[in-house]
Amino acid sequence: MSQRPGGAPSIASALLRVAIAIATLYVALGLGASYWQVVEAQRLTNDPSNPLSLAAARSAPRGRIFDVRGRVLARNVKQANGESIREYTYPVMAPVLGYKSLVFGASGLEKTYDAELAGIRQLTPGDEMLRKFRARPYDPQDLVLSIDLRLQGRATQALGGNRGAIVAIEPTTGRILALVSAPTFDANRLIDPVEGRAYLKSLSEQPASRSPLLNRATQGRFTPGSVFKIVTAIAGVGSGAIDAGTRYQEQPGEEESGFLIKGFRVRDGHHLFTGGEPLDFLQATEVSCNVWYARSGLRIGGPALLDWAGRLGFGQPIPFELPTAPSIVTRGEGPGGGFIDEVELANAAYGQGQTFATPLQMALVAATVANGGTLMRPKLVDELRGANGGVTPLGPSAMSQVLPRGSADLIRAAMVQAVEGEWGRGFAGGARIPGVTTAGKGGTAEVDDTNRPHSWFIGFAPAEAPRIAIAVLVQEGGFASERAVPIAGDLMEAYLKLPAE
Repeated sequence: MSQRPGGAPSIASALLRVAIAIATLYVALGLGASYWQVVEAQRLTNDPSNPLSLAAARSAPRGRIFDVRGRVLARNVKQANGESIREYTYPVMAPVLGYKSLVFGASGLEKTYDAELAGIRQLTPGDEMLRKFRARPYDPQDLVLSIDLRLQGRATQALGGNRGAIVAIEPTTGRILALVSAPTFDANRLIDPVEGRAYLKSLSEQPASRSPLLNRATQGRFTPGSVFKIVTAIAGVGSGAIDAGTRYQEQPGEEESGFLIKGFRVRDGHHLFTGGEPLDFLQATEVSCNVWYARSGLRIGGPALLDWAGRLGFGQPIPFELPTAPSIVTRGEGPGGGFIDEVELANAAYGQGQTFATPLQMALVAATVANGGTLMRPKLVDELRGANGGVTPLGPSAMSQVLPRGSADLIRAAMVQAVEGEWGRGFAGGARIPGVTTAGKGGTAEVDDTNRPHSWFIGFAPAEAPRIAIAVLVQEGGFASERAVPIAGDLMEAYLKLPAE
């Protein structure tokens, strides 16, 4: 048998090409597997249509949720058909926990941490790749919240039958101590296999302004009124436009005549007792002078006011474990840095006009001042605990240094005077805590000609070393001094007196 010259090398080359092709294919398959198992693993795990997620929701154990002291807030209960249904121990936690339903899906923290609670995702790097090698592929995680059930329940009782919201924060960490929205829903009724559909239908038929499904604390946007003056103060002091000695010679006379701006008069005749001397920054904050703050808004300017409000979180959703609606300073896009004209800017500076804020946003404003100018990211979950004994702490993180400490201390002094001062006591003295220096600002926010104003308060205590910052909103509750102010004082005092156990 004859062999063609060069035949052997040709066969060797062909075999080499085949080997290279096979090796390339295996490399591609390996890279593809790595991409889907590592890069895309988290997205696929969180996909509600993922069969693993669906199976875990119906049959696998689901992690429990605890408050900061270990009280069980949510757990799974096995049904006769072998499926598990969620049980919520305390209805006051509905605005935070949401619900987990086999029919309607999930909301609240149940949705945010769905994969962790189901045990199909852990926060440890590389764990997703190792799941298939474990004898138990699921490791349901328990959530331990920063919420104190005692304060949560007391805040819910304080609102009573009123619509509104309360947010309490630990200023130095951003940990949420209480988050209440009223009215709210009964999560146990909503996820009930028999009653759930009819109950959800009844909730959905409520007018939007009264809907129990709206989380007023994080997604309800309301005219802030005079509590927004603290945002204006931050912008003014931070930009250097105002300082402790800023006075306007025209202000005393304008208490009677009004501050005229292009045909519009800013009215503020409720503190003529201050006499004929112009008010400085601390005094104007103490008596909540609209004229002083309107003039300061014009001095600060539209672009600067928007910029400093943006540093506090206005204009964008707040990064948080629950959905948030962006608070806004103005809806316009006029030449004045977003303001239509000086009239709108002046009104915004004392919290009226087209300015709208969520209670969470205003609680962060108070917490930023309390924390020496540092804005901490708000958080609800302290740690995750796996069934295998692993613990993943979720520590605090700072969002930004909004103000230097010296500037924040000046605003803190004004807020103390607004509660503790001789004049301030007539407006926000109801928030005073015996034996504790309290800082704050009340606000009575005009809505329209037919509804009562919103009642607001933001503040913190103790003023020298704050442990709690708070925002209280009573929707259409009337004067701040009558509703929001005393609620805030009672809650801050109650928290400071809570036993550690």
